[in-house]
Amino acid sequence: MNAATDLFAADLLSKKRKKRNSIIKILLFAATMITVIILCILLLNIINNAFGVIAVENEVEPDTLAVDGTPLNELENPQLLYIIDTHLSRGLVRRFNDEYPLEERSAKELLELIEERIINSHVKKSWSLIDTVFRSSSIAAYFEANPEQERRFRAWIQPGFLVRSQSSTPENAGVRTAILGSLWIILITFLFAFPIGIGTAVYLEEYAVKNRLHKIIQTNIYNLAGVPSIIYGLLGLAVFVRVLEPVTSGALFGLTDGTTANGRTILSAGLTLGLLVLPIIIINTQEALRALPDSLRHSSYGLGATRWQTVRYHLLPNSFERILTGTIMALSRAIGETAPLIVVGASTFVAIDPSSPFSKFTTLPIQIYQWSARPQGEFRNIAAAAIIVLLVLLLSMNSFAIYFRNHYAKKRNY
Repeated sequence: MNAATDLFAADLLSKKRKKRNSIIKILLFAATMITVIILCILLLNIINNAFGVIAVENEVEPDTLAVDGTPLNELENPQLLYIIDTHLSRGLVRRFNDEYPLEERSAKELLELIEERIINSHVKKSWSLIDTVFRSSSIAAYFEANPEQERRFRAWIQPGFLVRSQSSTPENAGVRTAILGSLWIILITFLFAFPIGIGTAVYLEEYAVKNRLHKIIQTNIYNLAGVPSIIYGLLGLAVFVRVLEPVTSGALFGLTDGTTANGRTILSAGLTLGLLVLPIIIINTQEALRALPDSLRHSSYGLGATRWQTVRYHLLPNSFERILTGTIMALSRAIGETAPLIVVGASTFVAIDPSSPFSKFTTLPIQIYQWSARPQGEFRNIAAAAIIVLLVLLLSMNSFAIYFRNHYAKKRNY
């Protein structure tokens, strides 16, 4: 009787466990689906704003610039130069010649200049991709009421958007300067944080005595990893922009100019973000070293290797994949930061490409933030296009780092 009772109880307990496991599985699946749905909504919202119909009004119609019946896009260089001399002021023509002589420019470059300065198209109204598809009748009614405006389908993300510098008009704006600024800053962040983070983690794990001081240091590193990013911006402002101004401005090396003499440069921004990701790299490297079995260390010491030889030839190579994975995650966070860069002195409008660590700067997140805050709908369109550029840049960096990590792992295994 007792055996039958025990068997019945065991069967009942097994059924409860299976039911509980099924419920947990359903909840985990639901959480996964919610995450996927949120990501899809986010992506669709970005794409929705990056494409759509626009209403364009030209200051000068292209047909009026035709010469002897030849359309503007079929004219030769001498005719294009004549149009520029006729319609633009002498001072403006002189400025363009000082930048790059007009006679030496190609027909394509002259056409772009005519479109920007003479035709001078203005976007009067824009519609998202969803509005373009589902509100076609109301869009058609708008153009019937405004026959002077031209209807165009605009992909705000296009090759020209990547190579143009910033502009006060959304149709002529680009992200070249912001992309270069982001790449400069992330390079400095990596060069500053990666060696220091790994060195600190190796010392704490393999050399430091595990006493009370070690515990205090370790606790503070964990706390620093959770500090809001704007606090690091204030730290960067105090240390790199003000205290170390002769270094970060380039004055110490004779490389400064009037716009960066205050220390608000790429170097200050990169060092600030380096401090931001430093605790993350330290913690990740420590976890990677702790994951290695102690037998690896003992085998190395048993063969007569020193502590540094053990670290150099055994511990770091075997944990490098995990270290690089954590570094990728840290740099991914850094490239999307906005708050600390605003505090350090990122500019919202920079038309000159950065040429050194001592240049003034802007970044893609800063540019996206600035465009999103503008009241005109067209700036939200180019902000969505800039978000796509940022995502592609981030995925490209991560893909390269993952490829390098996997290549290193295969090479080490051989």
